[in-house]
Amino acid sequence: MRHVVIMAGGSGTRFWPESRRQLPKQFLKFAGDQTLIQQAASRCCPAISAEQTWIVTNANHAAETTRQLPQVPKHQILLEPCGRNTAPCIGLAAIQLLAIDPEAVMLVTPADHVINPTAMFQQAVNQAMELVAREPGALVLFGVEPTYPATGFGYIHRGEQLADTSWPTFQVKSFQEKPNQLTAARYSASGEYYWNCGIFVWRAQTILDALSKYAPEIFERLQRLRAAIGTPGWSQALETEFPAMPSISIDYAVLEHAASVYVLEAPFDWDDVGSWHAMARLNPADRDGNTLDGMVCPVESSGCIVRTSADHLVAMIGVKDLIIVHTPTATLVADKRDEGSIKQLIAELERRNLQSYL
Repeated sequence: MRHVVIMAGGSGTRFWPESRRQLPKQFLKFAGDQTLIQQAASRCCPAISAEQTWIVTNANHAAETTRQLPQVPKHQILLEPCGRNTAPCIGLAAIQLLAIDPEAVMLVTPADHVINPTAMFQQAVNQAMELVAREPGALVLFGVEPTYPATGFGYIHRGEQLADTSWPTFQVKSFQEKPNQLTAARYSASGEYYWNCGIFVWRAQTILDALSKYAPEIFERLQRLRAAIGTPGWSQALETEFPAMPSISIDYAVLEHAASVYVLEAPFDWDDVGSWHAMARLNPADRDGNTLDGMVCPVESSGCIVRTSADHLVAMIGVKDLIIVHTPTATLVADKRDEGSIKQLIAELERRNLQSYL
């Protein structure tokens, strides 16, 4: 049976001050009327129903996840006691799926991406599912054709094309981590590389077997957790075993070492919504290049990204290339070209014991 596993454990610090520890970016709206996590669940329907939807999130976000996704059975919201990257997250979901469905096939997707159109996403998922049905040991990734030389994404180097697929699908030759600008430009121009968007399809048993082979420390602890599923000792086992797992991505732990790894060329538009710059990509700008959300009055201002509420006015005079984000308790004003410094700001707030604003 098909299942979707939505990974919703991110903290979204680059979206401060709107994204906070108790309400990270996956619970916010950036494009459309739904939050990012609601979009992630909706785009899988009706091909995969709510009854086959699983969410892996931080224990602190259990209530908000349930509130935003009331259609997902509560026992299918899996709670991580702490963040441990994608390999333990996916392993945790795999053992839960296998407990109820030994033939489970997993679509694994992040909760905080924007993908359009939904119909093309579903077609791509169907193609990946068909490949896994023909080749049970297949590990299928989705690759997005680069539209610019991005330095913030990992890249997939494609190899030989499969002959028996109706959508362009290739063997994976190698994975390349976030490159410098020159290397990213070379990757983009070659036509042989895709952005790795972190969406996967495989059988639950296949990924668990791969963890056994390539990440035995994670697998051994998953096995101890597996024995506790459905017992009174589950919570204690989770608190003991999960934090002790190495914090490592599924790419590093498994995919860079495994055989039968394929990349399907994504036929959809994809945005990882990684920073406030995503607002400019996802929403129309005014004639001066400002992307505005909320009550904003710009005068002789250009190239700004501004987000506020409908009842709090942000007025700008003679400014250029700023990020301005207003919330009831904190306001950010930043140079759009130096957005990465938000992480430095978060560290400074922690140093000053201003955790209540994080």
